[in-house]
Parts: sequence; structure tokens; C-alpha cells
Amino acid sequence: MQTGRPAARPGPVPGGATPGPGGLRGLAMAVSTFPTRPAVGRFDAAVERLVQDHMRGRRSVDLVMYTASAVGDHGMCWLAVAAWKGWRSGHLGQLTGRTALALGAESALVNGLVKLAFRRKRPVSQEPRPLPLRTPRSSSFPSGHASSAFFAAAVLRERRTWPLYYLAALTVATSRAHVKIHHGSDVVAGALLGALLGEVARPLVRGTSTPPAPL
Repeated sequence: MQTGRPAARPGPVPGGATPGPGGLRGLAMAVSTFPTRPAVGRFDAAVERLVQDHMRGRRSVDLVMYTASAVGDHGMCWLAVAAWKGWRSGHLGQLTGRTALALGAESALVNGLVKLAFRRKRPVSQEPRPLPLRTPRSSSFPSGHASSAFFAAAVLRERRTWPLYYLAALTVATSRAHVKIHHGSDVVAGALLGALLGEVARPLVRGTSTPPAPL
């Protein structure tokens, strides 16, 4: 019969993480709960006040924002831009096809895998919308519209007119907070993620055989 103190069990390591799989679970939990942190909530509240006080309810602004939000659905406006650019450069099928594949991959990653990691609820609108708009059922974080907009801007931009692409992307992204389908932090996260993915995908979509197209 053995006596003495029982063997020590593995416990938390300094910093709150646990070794092995426990540490990975802690990291996953920290990432998934990021949108619920107080600082993020304060940022979202500040964005909401700004939009409510200076943008929402103004007929011309509502029209622009609701239109931008609608045409950004499924990346349709960006496919139209790619088709126009491809037609102007004589590479309609090549540029349009590559852009469609890239946007499809980006959407599968962001709207599938990334959103599943967060499952954030969307903001609740208490007032009737001035214009009809589709409300997705997926996680609010990050914004798929913002991601696809900045992804497309990074992929399709041209050297002389690049500000136009990012202005259009910013309008689509901002519209999601305006129509109260996303929190402000959803939009910022989506824009950053989309811009990063777009820079990675740009060489694959544009290649070296497709010459620059007007706009």
C-alpha cells in the first residue's frame, strides 16, 4: 500500500491558458467571444449613435444606402464590374470567370467557416424600414457584404482609378450599419478580412495575361 500525497494534476499555466487541447479551447473561446467584449460594445454603440443622428432617416441617404446594400447581395454588383472590365479589355470570359470563382471562395470562407465561429446575433430594428431589404439569417460577425466589397475592390482595382473602387466598397460596407443589419464592428472586421483576402487573391485572378482594363 502506497502512501503520500496524491500525484498533482495538470492545472492552468500562467496567463490563464491550459496546456494541450485545453489551451486551444481557451484560444477558440477567446476568439469566438471577441464581439461580446465591452470595448467592442462601446464602439458599436458609438457607430449606431453616429448613424442615427447624422444619416438614418434622411431620404437621399437612405436611398443610396439601401440601394448599395441591395446591389451588394451575393457580390452581384462586383460581378457586373468584372464583366464590364473584361468586355472593355477583350477578356470577358476570363476575368468574369476568375472573379466569380474568387468571390465564391471568399463567400464560402467568410459566410461559412468564419461566421460559424462567432454566431453573433444581428441588431434588432424597432422601426419599419423605408425600403424593402433582405435580412440574412447567418451570424452578424463579420459582415459578408463588407468583406466581399473590399475583396472585390482589391482584386479589380486599377492604378489610376483605385479610389473609386474603395469608395464603392466603403459605401456598400457602411450601408450595412445604416440599414441596421450589422453592428459597426461587424463591418470593420469584414472590411479588413476582405481587403486581406483580396490582396492574396489578386495575382490569381488578374494573372499576367490579362492586361489592365479601363476603370
